[in-house]
Amino acid sequence: MADSADLEKEIDNLKGRNKRVEFDKAWETSFTRRLTISILTYIVAIAWLYIINESSSWLKAIVPVVGYILSTLSIPQIKKIWAKTKIQK
Repeated sequence: MADSADLEKEIDNLKGRNKRVEFDKAWETSFTRRLTISILTYIVAIAWLYIINESSSWLKAIVPVVGYILSTLSIPQIKKIWAKTKIQK
């Protein structure tokens, strides 16, 4: 049987894990993360379009960024609809 010291240690471990999970969830939904991914996507798209000598690289590089932003805005709503259908079954 576990003594109180072991139980306290286990509780502290669980609290630490919960804080890490909460932090990871906050990062996944943060504006900073979305902005960083958008900027990096834009830079990579510009570089690729420049390498292949595409005209209007600066403008055309916006397309994947807009797609990413729209997907991050729509996924929470789609998840809610999906969850409702799963709960009803």
